[in-house]
Amino acid sequence: MTHTIPLKALRPGLPRVANAVATKFDRFIVTKRGLPVMVLLNPEDYEGLLETIEILSDRTAIKRIRQSRKEAKAGKTVSLEALRDRLERI
Repeated sequence: MTHTIPLKALRPGLPRVANAVATKFDRFIVTKRGLPVMVLLNPEDYEGLLETIEILSDRTAIKRIRQSRKEAKAGKTVSLEALRDRLERI
């Protein structure tokens, strides 16, 4: 869940905010004079965002994702059992 918190309220509430970020994966937009100045988020969320950006900037990966979605919509899928059999042969 994303929350907005003024910088003045963040200072005394930092332990509570840090706990919410760490344990509940909450995100906080910190404002100063009503304008956003920073975002607090869990390191795992941050790493996930960086990974997503990297994937989306890779044209080959995007083409593969689009092709896979088309194949899935067309019913060109493999059962989990068949996939396991293929992997065991490798």
